[in-house]
Amino acid sequence: MQELLSLAVRLADEAAALIREVRAAGFAVAAKADETPVTVADTRAEALIVAGLRAAAPDIPVIAEEEVAAGLHIAPGTRYWLVDPLDGTREFAAGRPEFAVNIGLIEHGVPVLGAVASPALEELHFGLIGHGAWRRRGGVEEQIAARVAPKAGLTVMASRHYADAPELAALLDRYRVAALTNIGSALKFLRLAEGVADFYPRLGRTMEWDTAAPQAVLEAAGGCVLTTEGAPLRYGKPGWENPDFNAWGLR
Repeated sequence: MQELLSLAVRLADEAAALIREVRAAGFAVAAKADETPVTVADTRAEALIVAGLRAAAPDIPVIAEEEVAAGLHIAPGTRYWLVDPLDGTREFAAGRPEFAVNIGLIEHGVPVLGAVASPALEELHFGLIGHGAWRRRGGVEEQIAARVAPKAGLTVMASRHYADAPELAALLDRYRVAALTNIGSALKFLRLAEGVADFYPRLGRTMEWDTAAPQAVLEAAGGCVLTTEGAPLRYGKPGWENPDFNAWGLR
């Protein structure tokens, strides 16, 4: 498992460097069949990651966002990779820094390890369930951990695209909230894993490749991700689509 985590970390780092190169050179934005945006950064980063995973671990199937969008269907089995080469393409295209590279490993429906690179921030978070989670930034690697929410109230991370949703306001009315930040991509999970935020309520569509890697990092750091019914968020669902969920730090 440590070797597989090192593989995911290396490929996420390499994909992040490629994405920074694409961003510096300029790019066009196209629309996929589901009207979500895609760029050459998505496709080139995915090609790099998928080739690396299949070469190093040919016995583990790879489920990757752009391949699925192109109609490639791979039977996952009980152990498989989930790859989102550029989580937050809208943010990337808009020139914001809130995008990430997600590589997660699933075993029996459970995310067991993940590597998440944040190219614009030059950060890399990674975790292995039962062993812990870490952040690499500025050449320094340190272990991270989720926190118990302070008595003053929750620091909430919520999606930028659902900032004005009445459902979000109704949900947050149930809690003592000290601060609310709306940002894009997997960064919301990472801030919980670092112990600088406490709660990420997710309303609206996400896919399993959006969440597998950052969920593994958060849960390796001591947090949890639950459906709105309170069950653990699991993987291998029809169409790879997640229900609404709540991500928490230590509870």
